[in-house]
Amino acid sequence: MTLSAAIAGAGIAGLAAATLLARRGWRVEIFDKSPAPAPVGSGLILQPVGLAVLNRLGCLQAISDRGARIDRLFGRVVPSNRIVLDVRYGSPGSGKHGIAVHRDTLFRALLTAARHEGLAITHSSNVASVVQGRGGEWLQMIDGARHGPFDLVIDGLGARSALSPGSGRELSYGALWASLDWPASGFMDNTLEQRYEYASCMAGVLPIGQPAGSDVRQAAFFWSIKQEHFDSWRRVPLDQWKEAVLRVWPQAIAFVDQIASHDDLVMARYRHRTRRDPVSGRTVHLGDSFHATSPQLGQGANMALLDALALDTALDMQPDLDTALGEYARMRATHVWLYQFISLVFTPFYQSDSRLVAALRDHLLSPASRLAPVQWLLGGMVAGELGYPLRAMRAAPFRGTPLAQGRDGSDAIIFPSP
Repeated sequence: MTLSAAIAGAGIAGLAAATLLARRGWRVEIFDKSPAPAPVGSGLILQPVGLAVLNRLGCLQAISDRGARIDRLFGRVVPSNRIVLDVRYGSPGSGKHGIAVHRDTLFRALLTAARHEGLAITHSSNVASVVQGRGGEWLQMIDGARHGPFDLVIDGLGARSALSPGSGRELSYGALWASLDWPASGFMDNTLEQRYEYASCMAGVLPIGQPAGSDVRQAAFFWSIKQEHFDSWRRVPLDQWKEAVLRVWPQAIAFVDQIASHDDLVMARYRHRTRRDPVSGRTVHLGDSFHATSPQLGQGANMALLDALALDTALDMQPDLDTALGEYARMRATHVWLYQFISLVFTPFYQSDSRLVAALRDHLLSPASRLAPVQWLLGGMVAGELGYPLRAMRAAPFRGTPLAQGRDGSDAIIFPSP
């Protein structure tokens, strides 16, 4: 018997899960509230755990072609210019790294994979609830329409999902983002670079490669801002904001000179929430509808990809659907809890009003981070590998992206032996 699934939300988690289920022989329908395919956001880092999932999906080549390799996270505090962040993924020669991309690059790769499986998206479909009815689960839309029945509903609607109400809180700090042209000099090619003033002010530059349809390298430029200050920021002349940025990071003039109006920057708002149980009957929650957090650890997209792979693995291991959903929850429990906890602990050191935690960061955490065992721990944390999430799914780890020609003449991804 062919099983069926409704995917609510055509984001990272939804598209990845849709592709994996379609390959499994399921009948899959995708519903999204947007009027047309479109990503939301600027740049992100795909960590080694996320790249392992993209390799399974067949998307790794597209990401590698357009993205920027990231080997290091580096930050200084002003005005002392002291280094307070210096994390590398692995030892030289290990091949371990991240790849930073424009969100559109990742979206296009996942959408292409879904379309290759014959999947399409029903747009302008705003999901309100899941109702049990004749034959299984039905999606109830805000406009009154119903779609179904389905054996399974996958909630990929994000941190404010109507299918995943409950605990969570808005984080006081968000960020202004813009995708801008990469300057000729002054910034490190393979590094996420940041500047801090205490913990209340942060600027960052992330190389994100070349977006689709362009040969121009770009960077995601971001500036920390409290959510409650966004409206007042829009009322202040832009030059005043530029002066504040340049006071913290004079070299950033290469980016701020490209910003002509407030509308060139997009406000990103963040939320912290964790569902105690990611399974509600025959509805399974993936990505931010399961676990949303601050972007400080750079894990959001990667966690969503891991969720999709965990669900696929659980379905492969357990022939009974309800048992498989329980296995999915078990697979993700430790890793999700661990990173949610780490995020709660670390975020105030980089986004908060406390000068005490900033001083602890600068004078205690920063020196400790230079010790070899701590460097190893931080590298594993950034890579998304703490808790061994891929091992729980019996999946191969990411070891780099060397290429060779496949038997059919196409590019094939070859991983060195562990």
